Amino acid sequence: MLTSLQTLSTDDQLDRALAQSSQRPAVIFKHSPTCGISAQAFESISDWLKGEVPDADFYIVPVPASRALSTQLAKQFGIRHESPQVMVIDRGQVVWHGSHFRATASSIAAALDKLTAATSAPG
Repeated sequence: MLTSLQTLSTDDQLDRALAQSSQRPAVIFKHSPTCGISAQAFESISDWLKGEVPDADFYIVPVPASRALSTQLAKQFGIRHESPQVMVIDRGQVVWHGSHFRATASSIAAALDKLTAATSAPG
């Protein structure tokens, strides 16, 4: 199953993504194509999305082109801006975030697995 990264570049798109996170988690990847570490993260995440991935919506914020939106995310969630940076959002709240060498497909998968286990646990 091929899952793609949907681009977030406006406040309205971000608002819709956050609202949708009440139905299923959202993964937001802040990416700067001029950064080598970010390029590695992008490749890792893109390759992972070509296979079976957890049920979530995946978004990319191209930092140079959407600097204001990137800054808004940092302020809204109280998380210092870094690039690359990944946020896993459930019900409008960041439940995990990682930057630089923690912004990997395996880290995202582990965060989503942990979220799934927590929300499907009885009682």
